[in-house]
Amino acid sequence: MKISIGNDHAGTEYKLAVVGLLKSMDIDVVNHGTDSTDSVDYPDFVHPVADDVENGTVDYGIIICGSGNGASMTANKHQKVRAALCWNNEIVSLAREHNNANILSLPARFIALPQALDMVKTFLTTEFQGGRHERRVDKIPCM
Repeated sequence: MKISIGNDHAGTEYKLAVVGLLKSMDIDVVNHGTDSTDSVDYPDFVHPVADDVENGTVDYGIIICGSGNGASMTANKHQKVRAALCWNNEIVSLAREHNNANILSLPARFIALPQALDMVKTFLTTEFQGGRHERRVDKIPCM
């Protein structure tokens, strides 16, 4: 499995921990995020992740900013991207099972780090259910 990850300054600590988790799971990581806490613009780090997912060079993406909103809005401008802003494991499960989310957006300022790591595990181990959900996902336009 290969994951693309991107973050702004608010998500640096979380990104470093997520990268450590992914590597401990023998998952290849493409790091597009900043490693600094100096202020940066999240789109500069989210667009490359969305490009990776859109082009199929990775299996999934993980994006992290303060609220998770700006990052998910940016990613969802890309074709074939279904970025889900999640704040607990139940939402993560539903985003994968029902929406076939391929990018997880984490709000670093609103969830604890252990919770974020658990959410990443859930995202990577939850399968899309298909069926009636596939019909709905297919109605999401790809411009």
